[in-house]
Amino acid sequence: MDNTEHQFLTALEDKLWKAADKLRNNLDAANYKHVVLGLIFLKYVSDAFGERQRELLALFKLEADDNIYFLPRDDYDSDAEYEQALEDELEILDYYREANVFWVPKEARWSTLKEKAALPTGSVLWQDNKGEDVRLRSVGWLIDNALEAIEKSNDKLKGVLEGISRFQVDNDKLIGLINSFSDTSFTQPMLDGESLNLRSKDILGHVYEYFLGQFALAEGKQGGQYYTPKSIVSLIVEMLEPYKGRVYDPAMGSGGFFVSSDKFVEEHAREHHYDPAEQKKHVSIYGQESNPTTWRLAAMNMAIRGIDFNFGKKNADSFLDDQHPDLRADFVMANPPFNIKDWWHESLAEDVRWHYGTPPKGNANFAWLQHMLHHLAPVGSMALLLANGSMSSNSGGEGEIRRRLVEEDLVECIVALPGQLFTNTQIPACIWFLTRDKTGGLSPNGVEKRRRKGEVLFIDARQQGYMRDRVLRDFTGEDIARISDTFHSWQRTDEFEDVSGFCASADLAAIEKHDFVLTPGRYVGTAAQEEDDEPFADKMARLTAQLKEQFEESDRLEAEIKRNLGGLGYEL
Repeated sequence: MDNTEHQFLTALEDKLWKAADKLRNNLDAANYKHVVLGLIFLKYVSDAFGERQRELLALFKLEADDNIYFLPRDDYDSDAEYEQALEDELEILDYYREANVFWVPKEARWSTLKEKAALPTGSVLWQDNKGEDVRLRSVGWLIDNALEAIEKSNDKLKGVLEGISRFQVDNDKLIGLINSFSDTSFTQPMLDGESLNLRSKDILGHVYEYFLGQFALAEGKQGGQYYTPKSIVSLIVEMLEPYKGRVYDPAMGSGGFFVSSDKFVEEHAREHHYDPAEQKKHVSIYGQESNPTTWRLAAMNMAIRGIDFNFGKKNADSFLDDQHPDLRADFVMANPPFNIKDWWHESLAEDVRWHYGTPPKGNANFAWLQHMLHHLAPVGSMALLLANGSMSSNSGGEGEIRRRLVEEDLVECIVALPGQLFTNTQIPACIWFLTRDKTGGLSPNGVEKRRRKGEVLFIDARQQGYMRDRVLRDFTGEDIARISDTFHSWQRTDEFEDVSGFCASADLAAIEKHDFVLTPGRYVGTAAQEEDDEPFADKMARLTAQLKEQFEESDRLEAEIKRNLGGLGYEL
């Protein structure tokens, strides 16, 4: 992405967010995201529909031997009849489905929404199929009607679009949002009069992802239920490299891992010399989510990006109602809630998934891990975000499960993460990478790997990243590259070398000596300190002089404060 495109997207984010954030005083963050995202979705599908209409209209008028869309003017008696024929032809649904564009009924088009929202409540909008007047009840109802009409006309969106009238937002507030969004086009982006080479779904996808992050920040702890920080998702995807195969997330939230996997295929196309559109056809998406609202957010997230998906028949608990019981995925990745206590049900007591030991009833960490392993293909790879306690805890049989995972050579890599990466928790976290096959050879994603039997890579990334603001840490692209390149170098070459304080490869015997504790710090050691060539006497003289200056400045400031307070009648 060049600088001009970045400027455009940043300005668009800022504009839309300022418009949306006006609702904060009227609604909880957990609710107003549905109002805003629903309207953004309506604007996007309407823009995309309008863009397809313009393409079709040009084709209808283009006389060419290979143009099957051409409608000759000579076939009609008058210009008026010809214009009506063109208008009728534009309302044929198949023209839009063949281009993978959502069909938008007239009552759901943005122009209709903007026009009708400005009318007084009770105004006649149109007549229904029985010839009866349909009147405006409220702007929220008008938006719900549009969402419902789109959902009915597009099978992929059945049960996905959620109404907003239940939030009882004032008409004026909604009209303000509609007017603000009306100034935005997802299909003809321009900056300072210059047309930009950005696709509409990429613009909307960028905005959607930005808004999810902003809403997660606004919601705090609750926001983490549907949003994993982008840098962590990118790190995991870069390390797993899902070029092709079945990708599964049993705790998918809003689908961030799937979006990142889709971007990964695009971003590495030039490097590996493939057509990204064709390559994406070799990636299948499977997900599950228990929260019904979040399940819908994920489905919307996929729909706006044109990503085909299978999220099961409904939202459901992955432990109690597995929506993909027969799935064996090539790549499994997830960020489930840490240390969840109320997950157990007696029906799980003898579950086939607990192959390495029954997880403790008071903590689901190793239940998630074994659920994911159960769904992992024989040569597949998986990555799981867990609380740091998972690397060392012995309570409830967790230590025994961890020992068996190591002894059966399933653990491939452990990455310790820095603190303050998450919006919803301060619990220190790590990433577990597991695989069923360390024998080497060609992996499902087409990458040649060396034999790694009996080896585990430990990466201590706690010193990586930067403080994005006062409370949140983030990774740079260089941080992600350093960690992922280290992992790939270890996987693929025999020349890998340990780096003190950062990474180390350990055999199973070394891990057994540490009682199967997998904390990277135990294996990577400490970073080598830079040599200090300054003589001790010179250093002490320099530091003493600095300290003397600081004391003098402190005395000066103290005297100044006393003098100012005295002038106000407050003597110290």
